[in-house]
Amino acid sequence: MKILSIQSAVAFGHVGNSAAVFPLQRIGVEVLPVYTVNFSNHTGYGAWRGPLISPDDVRDVITGIEERGAFGDIDVVLSGYQGGEGIADVILDAVARVKAANPDAVYSCDPVMGNAKSGCFVAPAIPILLRDRVVPAADIITPNQFELGFLTETEPDDLESTLAAVDLAREMGPRTVLVTSVERPDRPEGTIEMLAVNDDGAWIVQTPHIAFKANGSGDVTAALFTAHYRGSGDAASALAKTTSSVFDLLQNTYESGDRELRLVESQESYAHPRLQFEVTRVR
Repeated sequence: MKILSIQSAVAFGHVGNSAAVFPLQRIGVEVLPVYTVNFSNHTGYGAWRGPLISPDDVRDVITGIEERGAFGDIDVVLSGYQGGEGIADVILDAVARVKAANPDAVYSCDPVMGNAKSGCFVAPAIPILLRDRVVPAADIITPNQFELGFLTETEPDDLESTLAAVDLAREMGPRTVLVTSVERPDRPEGTIEMLAVNDDGAWIVQTPHIAFKANGSGDVTAALFTAHYRGSGDAASALAKTTSSVFDLLQNTYESGDRELRLVESQESYAHPRLQFEVTRVR
């Protein structure tokens, strides 16, 4: 499998491609990383150095890959955080060109906007751009519950309303939706869930909630689910493997006391997920 991953990059820590590439490689995926920024560290520190790469330069890199004849072998285009408005056109153009070369290729979009605790942390135009132009072009999307609500102009809360919001999102274009953090009020205390929905059904998995902020964990989640699902076509299996791997990554990081993901140290959790959590069909 080959994935063209158009995301940010940092030298210190793990977000964007700096979070997604290694876990994908560790499960045997060939990744073609294209960077949209090249920062010293993620912006959560409040200070960083390095360039925001212009959309024209990002497009040039993608065109160079195309000129090597690689597009026909790409199975997935993956995108995440979009720092500026111009990059969406570049991503959508790349998706169209890859699909022209390989009609079986899919586009997986992580529509990064924010979360329930912090609200939106992207430029004001980005959520609207994602909702109106980017998500409708995607085959797979991986929003959290907050982002799902914005995309569908709803307020998903319990399982029923979350499933209804997913159905609305699927009507926009993408056939597969992974909701990466479902926090329904009737769940057991100290737990959190992920929900995967496609044409075949809907599945949910519950894990203990590790209560700390881990920048880049969503990028790992989107990457692993996309690769597992593209490889097998089985949403339940992809959900089980992804949940197991990401939970162990977060647990290892939490126990270490580090702020940044223990990405390399947790590599066995990607290569050999323990499958310690039960996936339940809910539809």
